[in-house]
Amino acid sequence: CLVCDKHSILSDRQKTPFWSHQTKEPSSTRSWSLPHAYCHNDFFAYQFLNGVNPMVIRRCTALPSNFPVTDKMLLHGHSLEDEMKNGNIFLCDYKNFDGLQPNIINGKAQYLMAPLVLLQKTPNDKLMPIAIQLKQTPADDNPIFVPNDPEYDWLLAKTFVRSAEFTEHQLNSHLLRTHLLAEVFAVSLLRNVPRVHPLYKLLMPHMRYTLQINILARYLLVSDNGFFKKNTASGGEALITILQRSLSSLTYRSLCIPDNIADRGLESVPNFYYRDDGLRIWKIINSFVKGILKYYYKSNKEIQKDPELQNWIGDIFKHGFLSKESSGIPKSIPTVDELVKFVTMVIFTCSAQHSAVNTGQYDYGGFMPNTPITLQLPPPTQKGLANENTLLQTLPTISGTFNGMAVMWLLSKRSSDSVILGLYREEYFTEETPCKLIKVFQGELKKLSEDINKRNKSLENESKIPYTYMDPAVMENSVAI
Repeated sequence: CLVCDKHSILSDRQKTPFWSHQTKEPSSTRSWSLPHAYCHNDFFAYQFLNGVNPMVIRRCTALPSNFPVTDKMLLHGHSLEDEMKNGNIFLCDYKNFDGLQPNIINGKAQYLMAPLVLLQKTPNDKLMPIAIQLKQTPADDNPIFVPNDPEYDWLLAKTFVRSAEFTEHQLNSHLLRTHLLAEVFAVSLLRNVPRVHPLYKLLMPHMRYTLQINILARYLLVSDNGFFKKNTASGGEALITILQRSLSSLTYRSLCIPDNIADRGLESVPNFYYRDDGLRIWKIINSFVKGILKYYYKSNKEIQKDPELQNWIGDIFKHGFLSKESSGIPKSIPTVDELVKFVTMVIFTCSAQHSAVNTGQYDYGGFMPNTPITLQLPPPTQKGLANENTLLQTLPTISGTFNGMAVMWLLSKRSSDSVILGLYREEYFTEETPCKLIKVFQGELKKLSEDINKRNKSLENESKIPYTYMDPAVMENSVAI
């Protein structure tokens, strides 16, 4: 289609299947490519689980009052209430974008919606979108789009969702919840904890390059003259508002993947590889952290009487979470077990979580219609009027497409001197027990990587998309890019 032609001319790499730069080359018989998958409803839904932002979707047990979906919109004739009771309905809500003033680029207004998306798990264990409302307030000029609508109405609705997804991913899941949090952890560590402290030795490898990359991000990406201001709908005053709203909903539980998955009701969703791999990595990191910390801290009193450790926690609570007790972040740590969980969260955030939301940016965003950085026309207010030309005029300009692709390519590119999770260039620990624990840690990560590669090979054989972003073999120790 013209959409594919317009947005596939900028890069030789984009002409190959979108997963082709992963560690193992897919089978040559494989036919998946992002331009071909772009229009498919199952691929649209799949990305909420295993794309670059698996952080929005949650099980829906009660329909929001501002999203009046009816039974006749369902795919398989069941009632919506029954399907929710059976755990088959899921919701993605971008309410943080409601009421924002989108950017103006080269004198032209841009558009960023606050959509609601309803998905249904089908009997063959696939997620499928069943309803999209592009603005938060129901109205005659804010229709609910469904898959049976005219082709370009439905494709436009999905495109507006994917544009909102770009903003949610980049500013909340990626910038705030990995880069800026890692900076909080690093600055507090450098302020409060001496080099001889076991916490410093344990955490410092996970702070490598974080301050440097964040300085570059502030200058090149989110400054008044940076990429977001010049190219995206969320640049300008909207950017700060989005970050403020995102921070207000940032909680300790949402940073701990076992709690986060449970809170979103996603424990039993099939084919959720981010969850499966992430929970195993969390468990491996937690076991390693527990071994190290319990070697140095023999009792809870030793934790309570460690001023450097408590100051580290206190600084994070005060400056990172603005002393908001509602966040659930502790302002002090009274027990060894609580310290183990907190340090596990820190390492997981700086390594595994950043890998999950960073590594696949070009895979899914290199084809601009799938993740538009901005949209140039307002959303449709009634059905039946959109056509191919409407879609093409709504998508970013070619220059905006080029800039967006370049940034996503750069940000997801593995650095030439990356340090993989579990490897250490500096010898921080010299005692026998910690050194043995490091060897065990490395062995468990290697086994997980082997299991992930085996799983991915079976997916390739079934012409499905492999999930590599939580593979420890390609995961950096720190937020370094």
